[in-house]
Amino acid sequence: MDTIVLKEDSVVLIDQTLLPERLEYVVCRDVESLAEAIVSLRVRGAPALGVAGAFGLALAAMNSKGAVRREVLSDLEAAYTRLKSTRPTAVNLFTCMKVVMDVARVSDDPRSAAVDAAKRVFEEDVSMNKRLEQVGAELFFDGDVVLTHCNAGSLATSGYGTALGVIKEAARQGKDVSVFAGETRPLLQGARLTSFEMVDAKIPVTVITDGMAGFAMKKRGVSKVIVGADRIALNGDTANKIGTYGLAILAKAHEIPFYVAAPTSTIDPDTPSGDDINIEFRSRGEIEFFNGRRIVPRGAEVLNPAFDVTPAEFITGIITERGVFYPPFDFGL
Repeated sequence: MDTIVLKEDSVVLIDQTLLPERLEYVVCRDVESLAEAIVSLRVRGAPALGVAGAFGLALAAMNSKGAVRREVLSDLEAAYTRLKSTRPTAVNLFTCMKVVMDVARVSDDPRSAAVDAAKRVFEEDVSMNKRLEQVGAELFFDGDVVLTHCNAGSLATSGYGTALGVIKEAARQGKDVSVFAGETRPLLQGARLTSFEMVDAKIPVTVITDGMAGFAMKKRGVSKVIVGADRIALNGDTANKIGTYGLAILAKAHEIPFYVAAPTSTIDPDTPSGDDINIEFRSRGEIEFFNGRRIVPRGAEVLNPAFDVTPAEFITGIITERGVFYPPFDFGL
């Protein structure tokens, strides 16, 4: 199951808004259609967004009608500007595109350089997440009951997961693990996507509403919490799907280890602390309506941040391809 693929004339990706009912692919033949796929969450997850951005620049290079270097670079800059405007919180989108642009800007052949650099971004994401899985699996044991939030699996990356990748690797090693998946309102990435991946991997999974997390910790033997990340500040503060902060507080109250799993590309050297992370706010319609039916009366205000920031003091460890970092967090960047 390929999450996102670069073809000769397009970027092909799983339409994650249709899961788990239908597994269908979206074919993006230009930058604008890819930008729409990012904004509408057809593709999502910080590592996957990084790859999508890189592939979007490759697509712009392949589609450029420029006959000379300057014209190709102009098309790349326009694509870079458009894709940067899609989602502000996931740092991988920006860092991966910057890698491609830095190479293209100094190349005599920016078209080929952008395509080659985008392919390397994809390959590096695969490599980092494979290693991350192995590092994280060492922290998990027979009988672990794991609570996770949102979706940080193969659907959120180039094809290997972060938080869910760790769980899958532990299971592949023969460890008996089971999962509680928080539904993750308002768009239900946990209920729709995480449970889909766990069922596919034949790992026992129980879906709970977000408000049931404390009950599961106290009454159902949760032994670890693991989540992904969209941006990690230099002090360890971590932005992830809305609701993660509350889970971290609950985990600390129940003395349950709380882990973040993310490649080092998600650590932002330009962000000193969580206070500096730009949080995306999404449309009120995501909360006002459910399955096409209005559930919030007209006249009521709606607040819809897509992410929150978990302070480093609530995080037991941050799992990366370079190892596990523990407080006080020093990433050496």
